[in-house]
Amino acid sequence: MTASAGAAPVAADLPWWLGVVQGIALLVLGVLCLTAPGATLFVVVQFIGIYWLVTGILGLVSLVADRTMWLWKLFAGIIGILAGIAIIQHPMWATILVPSTLILVIGIMGIVAGILGIIHGWSGRSWTGVLLGLFGALLGLILVANPVIGAATLPFVVGIFAAIGGIMSLVAAVSERRSQRRIAAAGAPDLSTPAV
Repeated sequence: MTASAGAAPVAADLPWWLGVVQGIALLVLGVLCLTAPGATLFVVVQFIGIYWLVTGILGLVSLVADRTMWLWKLFAGIIGILAGIAIIQHPMWATILVPSTLILVIGIMGIVAGILGIIHGWSGRSWTGVLLGLFGALLGLILVANPVIGAATLPFVVGIFAAIGGIMSLVAAVSERRSQRRIAAAGAPDLSTPAV
């Protein structure tokens, strides 16, 4: 048995049509986010609530089979169940609160990364690093100061990235399929001449 036998499959091992399915799914999500952002955000947040509820329950059930890190699994399971129930029971509040919380986290990360970029740029005497760090920190401050506005634009940003990612995934899948056909044609024996 080789060392890589238990490893996760690499992209070359996956069928090419999975890229097509992924591309179509991303395109549909992108179009929905751009054409109906409120409804799409509502549905996505509900799916997040169901996901958290199910993973919380499965986290607690996994304690029966595996008791390693039991305190963390118990905590994560309870938080997942509570968050999932809260989202499912209060869908309108959750549609505003979940994206706003995400924007706050992104804003705080932007502030911290910006400050670290300023320090790194200053110590390395790189004015572009200082300016980029300043820009990141200011963007983070804007997101923290206006999380609801950031949450309102989130579906549009996700829609644009999903549409671009869907197109790129479709192009990559078609390219993969063509290269598989070329490899198969080059490696196939020539059946037109009889073997001696």
